[in-house]
Amino acid sequence: MRARSLILAVLILGCGFLAGLVLTNRMRATTEPADPPAAPEPQQTARPSIVTPGPVAGSLPDFTVVAARTVPVVANISSTQVIARQNSPFSNDPFFRYFFGDDNDLYGPQRDIERSLGSGVIVSADGYILTNNHVVAGEAGRISLRQLPAISVALSDKREMRAQIIGVDPTTDLALLKINAQNLPTMPWGDSSRLKVAEWVLAIGNPFQLNETVTLGIVSALGRTSLGISGYEDFIQTDAAINPGNSGGALVNTRGELVGVNTAIFSQSGGYQGIGFAIPSNLARRVVADFLKYGEVRRGSIGYVEYGPLTTQQSSDLGAPNGRGLYVGRMRRDSAAYDGGLRPGDIIITFNGTAVNDSGILSRLIQDSMIGSTAAVEILRDGRRMQLKVPILRATAQ
Repeated sequence: MRARSLILAVLILGCGFLAGLVLTNRMRATTEPADPPAAPEPQQTARPSIVTPGPVAGSLPDFTVVAARTVPVVANISSTQVIARQNSPFSNDPFFRYFFGDDNDLYGPQRDIERSLGSGVIVSADGYILTNNHVVAGEAGRISLRQLPAISVALSDKREMRAQIIGVDPTTDLALLKINAQNLPTMPWGDSSRLKVAEWVLAIGNPFQLNETVTLGIVSALGRTSLGISGYEDFIQTDAAINPGNSGGALVNTRGELVGVNTAIFSQSGGYQGIGFAIPSNLARRVVADFLKYGEVRRGSIGYVEYGPLTTQQSSDLGAPNGRGLYVGRMRRDSAAYDGGLRPGDIIITFNGTAVNDSGILSRLIQDSMIGSTAAVEILRDGRRMQLKVPILRATAQ
């Protein structure tokens, strides 16, 4: 019995000792770091090196494949045309012009050569190239049908050839050219309506005659209007570097799709300041379709109407809710708007169900309307809401 008791006591003491070891290790495990600090390494003198922070570099997508596929699609465009200017030192003198006219035999007009450079996007394998109207027309903004400019296109494979003008549209600042070539590289059209602010984009063009230049940025804003750039404004704003020579180049998304045509910059110095504008691809695609079908862009019109934002006084006097809407100023009596019942002093609240507080938006809605249709226009007159039916006519060429 005594031997059994002794063995039992030894077993109990052993179990207690083991339990104590287990508890001690658990406590140490909860108080010590998972990875013990490494012993400090001896200092070594080495040349300084550039280190890219891992998380930042790892968050940027790789655009090399997209650039390799889309850069060859952008061409270099140059335009040369003869501009006639008055050579008379008295051309601004009304007294001299009254007696001798504008085009007198004594001095005659002076002819200058004007050159403009820009970029273009190949939109079909058989040689159609989309660019800006101002790249083709130069400073004048319009081409003369009597003497068309000479257009030269330089491709990424170093070929250079003359281009034919298929159509120009100063209102959207777009032009379509055609070269005699086949099997050219192209990129797919993207859906610009799906763009989001802060989405990555590439701007590809030929700034300052530096061919095949790629810059990276984001979409800064969408639907920019009332910039005074063109008659139809619905711009994508981007901070991708756009400089003189980039006009007509491609704005490309991360999938290698054409989402815009680079058009203008906002700059106080004439160079890049982080604010560039591109024509959305959906608009550009529609313009190309009109060029190919009609040779011009067809758009809706309600005739000559002047409208603008409401002033605080006008809003108060006319009972406009929250100052929203556009004030109708002068208009022509022979306009479709007048025939539809619109009058000076009215406040346009909605156009085909879309609220309008910006003249650029209303202008775009009118031009996008189907020719021959009737637009539903909600107005405020003398504090009362009214519904008008305004016919949409075809806009005359400008």
